[in-house]
Amino acid sequence: MSDNLLTPSWSQPVAGMPGFSYHYATIEDVRLHYVSGGNPQGEVLLLLAGFPQSWYAWHQVMNLLGDRYHLIAPDLPGQGDSDKPQSGYDTQALAGKVSGLMQKLNVRRYYLTAHDVGAWVAWPYAMLYREQIIKLALLDAGIPGITLPDALPVTPDKAWKTWHFAFHLLPDLPEALISGREEIYLDWFLRRKTASPMVFSDADVQEYVRLLRQSGALRAGLAPYREVTVSALQNQALLKQGKLALPLLAISADQGSIADMAKPLRQFADNVTGITIANCGHFIPDEQPQALSEALANFFS
Repeated sequence: MSDNLLTPSWSQPVAGMPGFSYHYATIEDVRLHYVSGGNPQGEVLLLLAGFPQSWYAWHQVMNLLGDRYHLIAPDLPGQGDSDKPQSGYDTQALAGKVSGLMQKLNVRRYYLTAHDVGAWVAWPYAMLYREQIIKLALLDAGIPGITLPDALPVTPDKAWKTWHFAFHLLPDLPEALISGREEIYLDWFLRRKTASPMVFSDADVQEYVRLLRQSGALRAGLAPYREVTVSALQNQALLKQGKLALPLLAISADQGSIADMAKPLRQFADNVTGITIANCGHFIPDEQPQALSEALANFFS
């Protein structure tokens, strides 16, 4: 007969982020990487990043809000340093994995903030697990089946913001063209879609290059785009239960991808507040972390 010993989970401090650590947890055979820390007595704020980023997209926001909230920033399946499974990239499946992580961490109620593809995941997450979410903030993203248009703009002044949707949907070709050229692709993606290309340092870009060069990372990063039709149908089915009822903050950027996040969402959610952050492109957490942090703290309070 033997006794089971309760041992602490593995963790490692994050350089430059006092009070934050790296962690791993396995949810339904998928190992998720996440960073957590901040105020251990504070309310919990869950942060979801988009393509081509990872938890690292939130590092400045986490430092700014760490005295107020306990923050959890996972890499979605296929993202960052999380596993890259062969399937499970529709947004309901991704939401299920993150909800499983929060259950494993014994977090019952929390705020949710999400950007880009992370916002794609956050919408069904809030619909399916509404009893867990106190308030929701979505950043610069059209939601599949909800506000993402079927026909994307092709005029020169707008196409550069959305051309990659169709490109990522193509089988095999993106992998053939990007593999070995990840730095060229990411440098354009990160620096063209910002209000100022100086936002991302060379070290920032190299972190995302490292992640995208991992085995299976490019396939997995493109997978949510390739499942967008499935995700759209799922979201439309969820709407039959009624509109999203919990308070929603729709955050736009004056030089972002979505001119007005709030207006189209009001058709699908009962309680929408909209704001626009100035001097900002698509990557709001990286470009204007102070303004974003203040907006989130005001809304969540």
